[in-house]
Amino acid sequence: MTPEICQAGHPVLRQRALAVPEADILKDGCQHLIREMIAAMREAPGVGLAAPQIGVSLQIAVIEDRPEYLARWTPENLREFERIPVPLHVIINPELELLEQENAEQQAVFFEGCLSVAGFGALVPRAKRVRLRCLNERAEAVELEASGWHARILQHEVDHLHGRLYLDRMLSRSFCTQQQMPYWTEKPVAEVCRELGIDLVR
Repeated sequence: MTPEICQAGHPVLRQRALAVPEADILKDGCQHLIREMIAAMREAPGVGLAAPQIGVSLQIAVIEDRPEYLARWTPENLREFERIPVPLHVIINPELELLEQENAEQQAVFFEGCLSVAGFGALVPRAKRVRLRCLNERAEAVELEASGWHARILQHEVDHLHGRLYLDRMLSRSFCTQQQMPYWTEKPVAEVCRELGIDLVR
């Protein structure tokens, strides 16, 4: 049985997670936790899951954007969102560097959801490119650069490890239920912002 995913309001989601001692990564407890996280992410299904989302305040996240998830998107959407399949990878004690300055011209603004804010979504500005340094599930040092949707997933999951939800970064006028989201997601983001009175130049 996969772990239950904690929902917004649970205190663990607002705590800064603890770093994992490198010597603990290969131990049975940590390896079991990683397997449970992967199972919970795939069952949900989602493209990422952080340990605090299953009630464990440790700096571990799992990420996977499977080809079958992309099959539901149009080629135009995939190009616009820069979304490509991302193989399963585990990030532990990540350090994230934004490779674009945080201003409106250098951010991507798209709708985002979260397994811990079930049933809702909103527009969230994110950096287009990031560099990540971390350890993997084999306690090996990893450095990678990501752009587009992969960069968004990394930023979302690292936020979880710092006690942040997308709610803290969203354009609040765009917050909506999943039932209403198709009305907005079928339109270009610029049109959504005009209709909602959101000024992207901040």
